[in-house]
Amino acid sequence: MATNIEELMGKTFLQEAWNASEFKELTVIQGKTFDLIDKGQDIIAEAPTGSGKTLAYLLPLLQKIDSTKKHIQVVILASSHELVMQIHQQIQIWTKGSGISSASLIGGANITRQIDKLKKKPQIVAGTPGRVLELINKKKIKMHEVQTLVLDEADQLFVPEHLKTVESIIKTTQKERQLLLFSATIPTALENTAIPYMDNPRIIRVQESETNKPVVEHAYLVCESREKIDMLMKLTNMADSKVLSFMRDIGNLSVVAEKLAYKGLTVGVLHSDTTKEKREKALKSFRQTENALLLATDIAARGLDIADLTHVVNVDLPRNVTQYTHRAGRTGRLGSTGGTVLSLIESHELKQLEKFAKEFQVELQEKKFYKGSLTNKRQ
Repeated sequence: MATNIEELMGKTFLQEAWNASEFKELTVIQGKTFDLIDKGQDIIAEAPTGSGKTLAYLLPLLQKIDSTKKHIQVVILASSHELVMQIHQQIQIWTKGSGISSASLIGGANITRQIDKLKKKPQIVAGTPGRVLELINKKKIKMHEVQTLVLDEADQLFVPEHLKTVESIIKTTQKERQLLLFSATIPTALENTAIPYMDNPRIIRVQESETNKPVVEHAYLVCESREKIDMLMKLTNMADSKVLSFMRDIGNLSVVAEKLAYKGLTVGVLHSDTTKEKREKALKSFRQTENALLLATDIAARGLDIADLTHVVNVDLPRNVTQYTHRAGRTGRLGSTGGTVLSLIESHELKQLEKFAKEFQVELQEKKFYKGSLTNKRQ
């Protein structure tokens, strides 16, 4: 595993960005993949959420980009607007003073402005599959010049909604290009779909136990369905709380949001039908507001990185352990102080939650509210 930062990051701008960051050493996934990516190896990488996957591919790729060549050398695909914007923000931080330019390309945004960005010849772009393919078809992105294609949250890109688009994008690249897949969950079916497009890929898996992420508590609170609104209000009203709550679907989310608003609680919403402007406003408000609550569906919140998140709340139980994994990964991220994943369940749902906890290999703690605080039920 590569660990010597100075040797790895030969370019001055990367060394300066590293020194300006609060990082002391590479994470496990970063150390295992840096040299491989630097040497052009195709990779399928699975590592827990919050373990530093974005920088795991960004750092070695930025090391390889030639700022004197004015064409796109790296394309990064992600399924959600928020994740694309977060990736682009990281690109901007780590390319400061490098001469490397970048662009973000998301659906719903003004395509003419995005075409204008591409005319400035960025070396790296991050985008959603639909918009990237649209710009390829308009001959605004020349994929034969691209050296590396990255699929971030790859399992979400290989769902039926995106699969054909992603495959179409891959087919526009040269055969000798590098293909990198990163996600917190890489099921066998995804491997089988991706491998035919790859050149002898290295498969790397990092377990939760290998990371040095902050400790996250996994808990549950038994209540009736009609009580969940009050539970969310109590959680949000706790000192210094910042609560991200997951709902099963848009319909359920809208009903809960309306009821909370009626009770006087300011709440942000994030789902696939939310416009770009409203998404940005909701996230900005959530990040800047004390005692904030954000309601989200799984797809909309995929990849969200919110530094001071205190609670992830499953208002609706996840459909499977993969969904539980991605929801839980919004808290306890690198650089944070940990957090709590709390499931609001009816008594008949406990067996299902215990199954998720066993598969995810975490201990569950039952909670209750006592004098405005969340405490252990049995103590």
